[in-house]
Amino acid sequence: MKIFRGFKHPGVASACALTVGNFDGVHRGHQAMLALLGNEAEHRGIASCVLTFEPHPRDYFARSLANCDLAPARVVTLRDKLSELARCGVEQVVVLPFNARLAALSARDFIDQVLLRGLRARYALVGDDFRFGARRAGDYALLDAAGTRHGFDVARMQAYEVHGERVSSTAVRAALAEGRMQDAAALLGRPYSISGHVVHGRRLGRRLAESASGAADGFRTLNLRFSSRHNVWKPAASGIFVVQVYGLDAHPLPGVANLGVRPSLDPSDVNGGRVLLEIHCLQWPAHLRAHPGNEGAYGKIVRVDLLHKLHDERRYPSLDALTRGIARDCEDARAWLQGRI
Repeated sequence: MKIFRGFKHPGVASACALTVGNFDGVHRGHQAMLALLGNEAEHRGIASCVLTFEPHPRDYFARSLANCDLAPARVVTLRDKLSELARCGVEQVVVLPFNARLAALSARDFIDQVLLRGLRARYALVGDDFRFGARRAGDYALLDAAGTRHGFDVARMQAYEVHGERVSSTAVRAALAEGRMQDAAALLGRPYSISGHVVHGRRLGRRLAESASGAADGFRTLNLRFSSRHNVWKPAASGIFVVQVYGLDAHPLPGVANLGVRPSLDPSDVNGGRVLLEIHCLQWPAHLRAHPGNEGAYGKIVRVDLLHKLHDERRYPSLDALTRGIARDCEDARAWLQGRI
């Protein structure tokens, strides 16, 4: 799959079958739409293309109004969204920066400048609630009329339902926020997962190991950080989870993970209060046990499936209390995993 930041690149296809949206989560409704898009592209002998935006438009407006509460929680990072789009067979993704200029673009100018001149769309597939352009003034009727006028096909896909429930990013966010991981998996068509590079933390696992009653591995952790000074990711899920980790060994590794800001720790630490996925594997591969500080894992890209929520993040008054809490979480995780066999 080819990925472009903007459409002013020589490698962008000379014609495409296009769909437009945020595709947060790439859930089963998105997957059905992308399957149809791929069929239409193949039938016409042109590339299938997804136009998406970064940041999310609501993130942009939240920042412009200095009100972060207006920004939606995100189901996936941009990395994971692109990975899922590739898995769905999309040939080309154009990530368009959502900025003041794009926010002010009228619906008609969006069609002319982006869809036609920028991406040279010959077929456009949208959802039944698709809106576009400044103040969301553009709708399916306007797009369809433009297609008739300019000679490109326009189609609309109705809502996709699972067990009578409309599949949407909003429904996935609600399931994740409430810790209903099985419901989220049903909407996504796969376990909810997050991927990223393993980064250095504050090496707290070494101190916890001293309180872990002689446990062989203590509570060493892998850390995945998703936000920078310029890009704050607000995940749809948070808390303590039973997980499986892919990318460290030939087989997935069971574990316990904390997704959030770690309220028991100093927010001025190395993570600066930013969102962190901190994973303790219940079974460490031998090649990682040989590195006391997990040096063998740093820089690796891992995928973490969040299978079951144990509880929300908790604030512990001391390292000893935190150690006991993690030990209980590990016991509960093993019991839950044992019940799946």
